Amino acid sequence: MNIILVSGKLARARTITLSLPHMVLGGAAGLLGLLVLAFALQYAVLRFAPSLNSTLLNNLILSAQQEQNEKTQSYLRENLNALASKLGQMQAQLLRLDTLGERLAKTAGFKPQEFMFDQPPGRGGAVSTMPTYDLSLGDMNRQVELLTKQMDDRTEKLGILDSLMIVDSAKKKLLPSVLPIEGGWYSSNFGWRIDPFNGVRAYHEGMDFMAEVGTPARAAAGGVVAYSDFHPQYGNMVEIDHGNSLITRYAHLSKRLVKIGDVVLSGGTIGQVGSTGRATGPHLHFEVRQNGAPLNPVRFLRLPS
Repeated sequence: MNIILVSGKLARARTITLSLPHMVLGGAAGLLGLLVLAFALQYAVLRFAPSLNSTLLNNLILSAQQEQNEKTQSYLRENLNALASKLGQMQAQLLRLDTLGERLAKTAGFKPQEFMFDQPPGRGGAVSTMPTYDLSLGDMNRQVELLTKQMDDRTEKLGILDSLMIVDSAKKKLLPSVLPIEGGWYSSNFGWRIDPFNGVRAYHEGMDFMAEVGTPARAAAGGVVAYSDFHPQYGNMVEIDHGNSLITRYAHLSKRLVKIGDVVLSGGTIGQVGSTGRATGPHLHFEVRQNGAPLNPVRFLRLPS
């Protein structure tokens, strides 16, 4: 390669001839110079950067950190708010479960101290030998979701059980189980007997309870008065409808204290003992009938032992 130098100070042009070795050496020298310059700049930055007042760099770092902290706090706040809402719902459900549990225990006849719904259950145990770990926010969310589903399921099942027990309790209250005479004793049982008027064998469709005239006659169960009038054989008589085609009959009363359509409670006074109608003396004739057929009152009454 020829390089021609032209200058006003020179009398004539000068020619410089560069061979291939010259060009290789020149390129290597240039590359070495660039590397030396790069290392020098890097050293200067590392050596003098701590002493430089890089306000812009610090501001950028602080801004990035603040933005990341705000995002983290926002994420935590949203999750905590969601957890707080779920915990509030669970507290309300737990209160309903406590109330429902107390009612079920009372309906079932349990003693209050056997199920203390207002106190946390006793728990304990030895320290586990297995490794432990802290719950993450995701783990807590999953646990709360699981507990919420379980409480919903328990609430529904206990509600169904409560309804069934209420219906069963109501049915039992409508069964004629209360003695119609308090402290009285029965003088004639249900079934075949010798008729006290004509001496023939006849079927007695109820029970006779001996008592003085004026003794209160009580409803054996709650119900609605279906009959209250004088009957030629039963005398003053009251019939109470307890539902399911089940009625009770109270006969030979000296006085009737209820009228048709009255609602009476179990054990409520409906009349007074007498000897009206076909009777040999003061007593209460008591019958239980279903679909018109007489049933043995012993099947229902809680008789004294």
